[in-house]
Amino acid sequence: MPLAALGGVDLVVSGFAIHHLEHERKRSLLREIVGALRPGGVFANLEVVECATPEIHEAFNERIGRPGGDPQDVLAPPDVQLDWMREAGLEQVDCYWRWLGFALLVGRAAVLGQLQ
Repeated sequence: MPLAALGGVDLVVSGFAIHHLEHERKRSLLREIVGALRPGGVFANLEVVECATPEIHEAFNERIGRPGGDPQDVLAPPDVQLDWMREAGLEQVDCYWRWLGFALLVGRAAVLGQLQ
């Protein structure tokens, strides 16, 4: 079901799901999420992200018991994903928490009549 069919929502939460999508689909999904959020609504995404270096990422994989990683992962760095969230129309976008390859990325839909 398309997100827009749900009507306006105040909160969209995703956990460990979007990182399996191709980057262009991630970007289009973000636009769908923004379209489904009411003004001031929040999108929170707890996600697997790309670490700063391959060595750090492999150390992360080892620490979570997945040496070599998951071949289905299509990872992007947090900063890139935050940019995608802004491009989709989210505001007050930030990484609220991060531990190596896990991150909580959060943004808010624009409030009508409010300056960015």
